Amino acid sequence: MRTSRLKLAAACLVGGGILAVLGSWGSAAASSDPADAGVAVVVEVTGLLDPVMAELIENSVDEAADAGARLLVFRVDSNRSVVSDHRLGELADTIAGSPVPIAVWVGPNGASLEGKVAQLFATADDVGIAPGTRVGDLGPPLSQLTGHPVAWDNQELIRSEKLGWKQLIFEGVIACEPFTADDLADRYAEAGITFDPETDRVPPIEEQCVAPLIGDYLVDLDHLGFESNLVEVDGQPRLEPLTQVQFRGLSLAHQLFHTVASPPVAYLLLSIGMGLMLFEFFTAGIGVAGVIGALLFILASYGLSVLPHNTWALVLLGTSMVAFGIDIQTSVPRFWTAAGLVMFGAGTWWLYDGVSMSWIPMVVMTGAVAVAMFSGMPSMVRTRFSTPTIGRGWMIGELGEVVEDVSPDGVVRIRGALWRARVNRATPVTVGDQVKVAEIDGLWLEVEPIEGAARDYREPRR
Repeated sequence: MRTSRLKLAAACLVGGGILAVLGSWGSAAASSDPADAGVAVVVEVTGLLDPVMAELIENSVDEAADAGARLLVFRVDSNRSVVSDHRLGELADTIAGSPVPIAVWVGPNGASLEGKVAQLFATADDVGIAPGTRVGDLGPPLSQLTGHPVAWDNQELIRSEKLGWKQLIFEGVIACEPFTADDLADRYAEAGITFDPETDRVPPIEEQCVAPLIGDYLVDLDHLGFESNLVEVDGQPRLEPLTQVQFRGLSLAHQLFHTVASPPVAYLLLSIGMGLMLFEFFTAGIGVAGVIGALLFILASYGLSVLPHNTWALVLLGTSMVAFGIDIQTSVPRFWTAAGLVMFGAGTWWLYDGVSMSWIPMVVMTGAVAVAMFSGMPSMVRTRFSTPTIGRGWMIGELGEVVEDVSPDGVVRIRGALWRARVNRATPVTVGDQVKVAEIDGLWLEVEPIEGAARDYREPRR
């Protein structure tokens, strides 16, 4: 962004003033042989700056130098670092000491560069932005990054606040060299293209200082070694890149670990993993649910080891599963189910320390846990004990105690276990009454009081 933006005008003056490319007109005289123009490597850095992403940045600098690349560009959309300040200092030393020029483009539209990550990438040779981007909230200067040159100006303006792309240009944070119609006329004349200052459009300053696409930014980096030519196609000026561009990113395995280390994904994996293992605890043998739950729990453990979190909140989430298990064992959700849901909600809300997470996964997962623990899991347990393999025929004739009025539905305790029940002979019973199991109907017990029961119309009359 430090050289003239005349190439931008060449792309947007013809065809209704649509921005197609950014660049510098100085490369018009560059070699026309692509083999002599070298290679530029573009690496994507998105999401949290975690150990996986830090390794990608470091390896990209080393590999670009070993391959003899002409330019290394990081496409950045990141607003927080979860690696140590010491590690950030190492990365800054790597970037500042790279034999290959390094540029940073904040994009695409809607991207942001904030916090310590912004301080790190300010040590690059050039920083460009796309429309709709924001930069700022740098925070206190990191001592590990002192001594390195900064790619943008007026850095203190974005120390404690974020600025939009137009503000960044207006305040001079992003360097820009606007051009005039006369400048265009001179440059067009050198390229043999006709330009009329009276009728042809000159883009506004903000359009001259941004790059809507990564390609627009690349062709403006002739001062860092990227070569391109201005050519005329069907009477219209076009920029023809000479330097080849290679895009690189995380491998599939590294992408998995980078994704797992994002706050919502780690939280969802942890919650689902614990829920599946709790489900497996009440089934016979070890099944698919237990294996999948264990794998999800391991992945979540890695993510939480990377992300800053509150240990006490993590303990609350684990304790909530124990509380759920107490009531699930009785097949009737009561006090411990409610207590477990409160602990789960509190652990969810305060799980992370300084890392933001959208409310959507929190609400969805808490609601799903509530439905599962109040309805799904108790039904599963009652179904399990009602199978022919285990059987409940022995319960017919058993005596029990009413713990919740059965009028006509309620809860009784049979041999220490709680069961859903309804009266067999339309005779309501209250808490503390003694009852006898008369029949089993699916997941329900039909009970009757020991004395004073109404006559069952189904019994034959003498």
